[in-house]
Amino acid sequence: MVRCNLAGVKESNRWPWGHCGLIPRLSRGITRPMLIYKIFRAPEWATLQAQGETQGAPIDLADGFVHFSTAQQAAETAAKHFAGVDGLMLLALDGDAMGEALTWEVSRGDALFPHLYRALRLDDVLWAKPLPLVDGVHQFPDDMA
Repeated sequence: MVRCNLAGVKESNRWPWGHCGLIPRLSRGITRPMLIYKIFRAPEWATLQAQGETQGAPIDLADGFVHFSTAQQAAETAAKHFAGVDGLMLLALDGDAMGEALTWEVSRGDALFPHLYRALRLDDVLWAKPLPLVDGVHQFPDDMA
């Protein structure tokens, strides 16, 4: 089960279907994974590929957890933390599959953000795509959920 910390979260910033960004059941008992996203610089992505796991980027090491964003948060994260940086990789991960190591905590703008309290493993990555910079703006894939 995914844990979350809703202390101090305004009702307007909570997920419309409940808590922690969990996706409700779809028809016939099928559920969709809750995709979360990680932006890595090329050397950080290369480290994950070579070693099979990582504690994350320098900010992750400093904070003691791996930062992620939802699809709705990713563009703002890129603009705030990676402005003008080319050669980035966007990783998609199934947040539900990370179990209790993934928590949802209040961060920027009183919104809930996913934080991973263990090493990020290459096995966690569903897909990785380049995040091109065009005219100073990162171009996100159209198929982000």
